[in-house]
Amino acid sequence: MASEQPRVIVVGGGLAGLAAAVRIAEAGTPVDLFSMVPVKRSHSVCAQGGINAATEPVKQEGFSEWNHFDETLLGGDFINHQPPVYEMAYWAPKVIDLMDRMGVPFNRTAEGFLDRRYFGGSVFRRTHFAGASTGQQLLYALDEQTRRYEAAGKVNKYEFWEFLWPVLDEDGECKGIVAQDMRTMEVKAFRADAVVIATGGNGVVFGKTTMSVICTGAAAARCYQAGAWLGNPEMIQVHPTAIPGEDKCRLMSESARGEGGRVWVPAVKDESGEWKPHPDAGRHPNDIPEHERYYILEEAYPNYGPTPRHGNLVSRDVATRGIFFAVQKGFGVGGGRMAYLDITHLPADTKEKLAAILEIYEKFTGDDPRHVPMKIFPAVHYSMGGLYTVYESDYDQPKFLTDIVPPRETKESDPSKGPHPGMVNGSPWNMMTNIKGLYAFGEVNYQYHGATRLGANALLSCIFDGLYCGLSVVNYVKNVVTNHAADMAADVFNAAVADEQAKIDHLVQNQGEVNPYELHRHLGEVMTDACTVVRTEQGMIDALEQVRDIKEQYSRVRLTDTGLWTNQNLSFARALWDMILYAEAMLLAGIERKESRGCHYHLDYPDRDDASFLATAVTEYDPEADEHTVMWEDVPTPLVQPRIRSYGKKETDDEQGGKKKAAKKKAAKKVARKKSSKKKSTRRKKSSAR
Repeated sequence: MASEQPRVIVVGGGLAGLAAAVRIAEAGTPVDLFSMVPVKRSHSVCAQGGINAATEPVKQEGFSEWNHFDETLLGGDFINHQPPVYEMAYWAPKVIDLMDRMGVPFNRTAEGFLDRRYFGGSVFRRTHFAGASTGQQLLYALDEQTRRYEAAGKVNKYEFWEFLWPVLDEDGECKGIVAQDMRTMEVKAFRADAVVIATGGNGVVFGKTTMSVICTGAAAARCYQAGAWLGNPEMIQVHPTAIPGEDKCRLMSESARGEGGRVWVPAVKDESGEWKPHPDAGRHPNDIPEHERYYILEEAYPNYGPTPRHGNLVSRDVATRGIFFAVQKGFGVGGGRMAYLDITHLPADTKEKLAAILEIYEKFTGDDPRHVPMKIFPAVHYSMGGLYTVYESDYDQPKFLTDIVPPRETKESDPSKGPHPGMVNGSPWNMMTNIKGLYAFGEVNYQYHGATRLGANALLSCIFDGLYCGLSVVNYVKNVVTNHAADMAADVFNAAVADEQAKIDHLVQNQGEVNPYELHRHLGEVMTDACTVVRTEQGMIDALEQVRDIKEQYSRVRLTDTGLWTNQNLSFARALWDMILYAEAMLLAGIERKESRGCHYHLDYPDRDDASFLATAVTEYDPEADEHTVMWEDVPTPLVQPRIRSYGKKETDDEQGGKKKAAKKKAAKKVARKKSSKKKSTRRKKSSAR
């Protein structure tokens, strides 16, 4: 019998973390909530466009939860696991209803119904929104609910505390964390019977990104070094429309396209009717006549979007490549790396719905986008990959799941109706990593989005994870845990604190000559060039060598601030090591995935290869040998069979600029070697994680 009531630690104060804290506290289990920043400043606050759901008004237009489920799989190019995606899609209307009752100021129609907008990946208006600051409004609502439980003594908030390491017992089960107060620099261990990692994406690995500066992926990388696996780390989403900046990129939400925004570049047609780069591409956009505007997406995808938005509702990876290749062919604004996102033709009330992002554009560029088309270019935006997690369902499990999730003696589904398509509600294994007691929710969880996330599914997946899988955490600490953290000897926690303090002392005392910020800038450039919109095998191999050189230089990093009060230099330099390791995992998985799938657009292998790579790239790290191992787990497709993602493209894909035939021949020559390599890579060492 534990001497104290079981406790849960939630790391991360964004939508996933807050939703989890509320759900767990609601069930009567105390929660310690850790966040590097005040929770109301978590990165979820930056989400703009909306949240998808097949609510009743959407169903009246012919959309359904099944359509939402199917669109998500299609967007993810079918490597997202189907039971979790099914559950998320069918819970989505409940999530909208709950958020509405919590007071989220969703936009409404004149009749008082929730308004919806078009969003990429669908021709239905199934995206609910609060202006262009939906993430902020959802976050504030969940923060209010968290404060209720904080006042009741069920939630303890630790803001400005940085997660350093998970504490594992002798059986490899997670029993707490080590964290540091970034004001006093105190390092301390905290006990818990389960830990939820809800720390978001890792975009800062790429330097310039639409993500916040706290989105380094360090928490996930530290769990990775402690024995947790990564799932599909190579899958990084590039958003098609962002403001290029000297310091970072700033998102121009997909809601702009959803409300009728059009993407174009200056161009002229030759005698044969083919578009050619405009001889005066730097002219003011308002002076360029309609017949000299090349609407990139509308011409390529004329059937994907209701008039007058033809083509502008394709998924993000498709839109990104359309813009990227147009610019690469010389169509960029002023000859540079930019295109126009134009909302000037929209009515005033529609522009008002986009006010939040229009104000951002005007603030950082000086141009009013209500009257002047916006200059945009794709930028790193989201991590589909993340910590590998498991779930329980009525279907046969993938091979790694069977090593972690115990077999079920009985199934809860009605035999007359067949297996339940989604997850087992309340199962203690839902979204647990391969480390027992360590969970991953939200963007840090790889499960829901596959090879490309649909716009407006991020907010949904974060809230769904917290609410639905929060119950799983409660059931785990109450019904599964036998060795409670409160009963453990202090030696385990003291040793973990000593290890982290030693790392800090080493960084503070290091007398090298390398500036960590310069080293990070170099890492970002290498990763952006090799591992974003388009990729090649040699490009990723070269990048891997450069990242390993960066790793060697890291040993000579020197801090400019060695003080013991609010030392941000220490925090960043520490996270840089984690970003380097994460970058290695991304590149290694990217090199082994010899196909094009979703955002992983491989010029050497331009086609999707379901025979070999309808699978999750699972990476494991050996800290003693400093080696990563890439394993492959086939993705089952019990509900929907994979199909081609064409989005109604008008012509055969020619984005390779004449290289596609050559690439196919090259790929054909490597088939035998690829299959041999595939067989070798799937041979897995017997897991000792448990």
